[in-house]
Amino acid sequence: MRVRRHATVADELAVQIRAGAMPAGTRLPTHRALARRYGIAVATASRVYRDLTAAGLVVGEPGRGTFVRDLSGFTGPEPIRLTTGQRVADLSFNQPLSAGQDDDLRQALRGLAGEGDLTSLLHQQPPGGRDRDCAAIATYLLDRGIDVAPRGVLISGGAQQGLDTVLTAVAEPRAVVAVDALTYPGIKLLASAGRLDLAPVQTHAAGMDLDHLEWLCGQRPISVLYLIPTLHNPLGYVLTASARERIAALADRHDFLIVEDATYAFLEPEAPPPVQTFAPERTFYVGSMSKNLASGLRIGYIVTPLARRPALIRSLRATSWGASTIASALTTRWLTDGTAARLETLRRDDARQRQSVARTELIGLDYQAHPGAYSGWLVLPDQARNDLVARELAELGIMVSTADAFATTPHAPNALRLALATPNLPDLTAALRQIRTVAAESIPI
Repeated sequence: MRVRRHATVADELAVQIRAGAMPAGTRLPTHRALARRYGIAVATASRVYRDLTAAGLVVGEPGRGTFVRDLSGFTGPEPIRLTTGQRVADLSFNQPLSAGQDDDLRQALRGLAGEGDLTSLLHQQPPGGRDRDCAAIATYLLDRGIDVAPRGVLISGGAQQGLDTVLTAVAEPRAVVAVDALTYPGIKLLASAGRLDLAPVQTHAAGMDLDHLEWLCGQRPISVLYLIPTLHNPLGYVLTASARERIAALADRHDFLIVEDATYAFLEPEAPPPVQTFAPERTFYVGSMSKNLASGLRIGYIVTPLARRPALIRSLRATSWGASTIASALTTRWLTDGTAARLETLRRDDARQRQSVARTELIGLDYQAHPGAYSGWLVLPDQARNDLVARELAELGIMVSTADAFATTPHAPNALRLALATPNLPDLTAALRQIRTVAAESIPI
């Protein structure tokens, strides 16, 4: 069998990278220079770099070149997690809690224990949740502008399961799912598991580029559009009402479904109405109680068009059936007794305070964030490689997320996503100062 030349060159470079002969951050030759060095065509050199990129050994950045990646494992969508003993501050995940929530939990559990039909909590609930819990979510969503009957709400084991449930039910393998060029990493994992084809849509400062989305609809058979219109993760933008209306019109014209991720929407109560309100017959509105109540509850919800409800029920039955009955009952209690509303107010104040700290500590750097968001986007100076910065911070006990975890395009920007919600304020302040120092020290003099 003839050995493909590009594979031979790629293997040779891979051996050198893994052996440390080319350390992390090394700039590789241009495609033309590599072609000259090995006596191969420029197109073959491009295939070499595609293979190395797919293997996770290099990263290419438009206008800057191709660089050897850090292989310590602290980058990408599934980075190494530091143990609690090693961790100083975790800025890779948002797990907000408010002071006194342990007392809220004690009181809620006492209340549940005093209810007459406690045995019902030991029974398995129907897939999609009990009527009472679905009704509580439906009432809660009225403040978001969504008026839906309880039958239009399904309970899931968190937003990730909700997204999985929807995509499994409505998207066949190889279906084209349009997404932001930078988006929530969980959708990338689901697309890989479901063999879905992600189609990146360009993004600008105001959000998804709808001209590009419209053009893409003319080029490919879009089945589903996944978007985060309110407090986008990781960029923090909020789509305007006119943009939401245009998305609904595009969905109708090109016959695609919409999955609207509302995980962080509670942090911006002044946002325009959800996309679901403009296209209720083709939108799945997916949210969770992990950020406003507690991540450990693992409670999510799906607002579904009633015509799609049976397919989603089958999807839930085929996986984990749904959420814990006890966790659902606890969530319903907090939604109905005012605890959820109080915690959301505290979270909104907390997020704004943390963003203020971040803007102060990172002043002068290219830091982008919505003032009410729990996350921010830090574009690093050209010479400060994000994978090397992430590794150095991990060695200091600080965890961050690199841009490649969020990128749906072949090339990721040189940036970090900073999740601000988990550390206490003194630890957050110290971590942000360390991030600033490490980013500055990474620039050669």
